[in-house]
Amino acid sequence: MEKVINSYETLFVVDNSLGEEAVKSIVDKFTTLIADNGTIDSVDEWGKRKLAYPINDKNEGYYVLVNFKSEGEFTLELERVFGITEGILRSIVIRHIEDKKTKKDA
Repeated sequence: MEKVINSYETLFVVDNSLGEEAVKSIVDKFTTLIADNGTIDSVDEWGKRKLAYPINDKNEGYYVLVNFKSEGEFTLELERVFGITEGILRSIVIRHIEDKKTKKDA
């Protein structure tokens, strides 16, 4: 059976109060995990930003956006690892749906 590769985007927020070294370590952990299980298109580190609302009594977080391609089963594992990793305040994984417009013949 042919493997289905989809395009995904994940945004995760790291607890900025852990310190610069710990934040970099967590970002490296997840970019390596994604690279090992797919292909990374881009990594955009937004950096430290104020949260819209406090999470675990924190008002700031370090935001990272990663666009990648992988098999669908990997996203379940990625979400699981986000959930059990100390220092991740929030995360989301979104699949990009390709726009398949049909051309009308004139």
